[in-house]
Amino acid sequence: MPAMSSIASEANVDLCALFQMLEHFDFALLYNFRDGSFVHLIGGEEVEVSLDVEQCEHIPTKSIFVDSRTKINRIKMPPKKGEGPKQPPLIGRFGTSLKIGIVGLPNVGKSTFFNVLTKSQAAAENFPFCTIDPNESRVPIPDERYDYLCTFHKPLSKVPAFLNVVDIAGLVKGAHAGQGLGNAFLSHISACDGIFHMTRAFEDEDIIHVEGNVDPVRDIEIIHEELRLKDEESLGPIIDKLEKTAVRGGDKKLKPEYDIMLKVKNWISEEKKHVRFYNDWNEKEIDVLNKYLFLTSKPMIYLVNLSEKDYIRKKNKWLIKIKEWVDAHDPGAMVIPVSGGLEAKLQDMTDEEKDKYCEEAKTQSVLTKIIKTGYAALQLEYFFTAGPDEVRAWTVRKGSKAPQAAGKIHTDFEKGFIMAEVMKFQDFKEEGTENAVKAAGKYRQLGRNYIVEDGDIIFFKFNTPNAPKAAKK
Repeated sequence: MPAMSSIASEANVDLCALFQMLEHFDFALLYNFRDGSFVHLIGGEEVEVSLDVEQCEHIPTKSIFVDSRTKINRIKMPPKKGEGPKQPPLIGRFGTSLKIGIVGLPNVGKSTFFNVLTKSQAAAENFPFCTIDPNESRVPIPDERYDYLCTFHKPLSKVPAFLNVVDIAGLVKGAHAGQGLGNAFLSHISACDGIFHMTRAFEDEDIIHVEGNVDPVRDIEIIHEELRLKDEESLGPIIDKLEKTAVRGGDKKLKPEYDIMLKVKNWISEEKKHVRFYNDWNEKEIDVLNKYLFLTSKPMIYLVNLSEKDYIRKKNKWLIKIKEWVDAHDPGAMVIPVSGGLEAKLQDMTDEEKDKYCEEAKTQSVLTKIIKTGYAALQLEYFFTAGPDEVRAWTVRKGSKAPQAAGKIHTDFEKGFIMAEVMKFQDFKEEGTENAVKAAGKYRQLGRNYIVEDGDIIFFKFNTPNAPKAAKK
């Protein structure tokens, strides 16, 4: 590769090619609008090149930001060696004992789905508000990797990862104002960290629909609006209190929080949108949002409850309309068709009967997909510790570093962290044993900046904090 100075000194420089070359260097690249000079800084040496207007138009804008004070375009410096990309801040409660609530209008199949999901027997009757107190259960995460490790090690103890699921009573229009015991039910949603939004797309004259007829798009809009209105109602006292202390009381420390709350109010009340629909919250704003945990900030997964017939033939007049609505109003959110009736039927069968029925009907259960999607929506993942004594999946937040993950096992592991010995599950499965993984050079010793990945098999080394020192002889 030619020296940078010789590339930059050519009279008719191909700017796009130059940018591609410079991506391999630790550099700053400046364009001075005042005199049309192009300055490349590397190792303290400056090399200038004159550019014409046409060349400037070809600068790849996605890699440039403008410093308005000096009127200079600058390429962002690449991270230093050993530094990983900065993890984006997450909206939501920090922790691993997070919950996902099943939310929807009355009689859309929430309790039936909860019973199937958790193999429990919560009340599932044909009248509104048959569920009043929220039912809660832990659902093991199905994982072939965990099953393989248990089969391989035959451990004395087996502990999978779990998803905490809550069955919340049906909301109705006006719930934010207390209709249908709405305030109590909305408080149950507030205690959750994500939402399974179940909507009904099946016809059944024997099952009452609280709105009089089946229209899942309308039902989704009702739930969205009730959550938004409750957040709007909650904002009033928050802003009043902040105004009293930050504005009239002159508390400068709370002034930024007050300004952020005004921005949130404008988004919720004026724009009439959910908190999570705004994609440009910065880190300070997210810190404030996480203090108040608004209902509309919670991730939502849409479950469309179909009849068994429609689910098997994969056709329903509402599916396309629901997908179009979600894509327009909640882009990126998952829409998962499910049949509560079919899932309940399959649950009562033996494994052999279930396999035979699904093969003949050319269908399959979707519960595993729903559970895994809900778990991922809470920004959770897990690593394994595995051996003859125990195979266990340890839940951590996505982006957790090795010492934080070690602290899930015991706080001493985090305090005295030395290193994490890591092998990927796929490497372990392919090589057959831990020793074979080591022999293949795939067993890694990693430090405290290592970001744990889902499915890692980890052995932690640590010093015992405050261990008594050996007495000198």
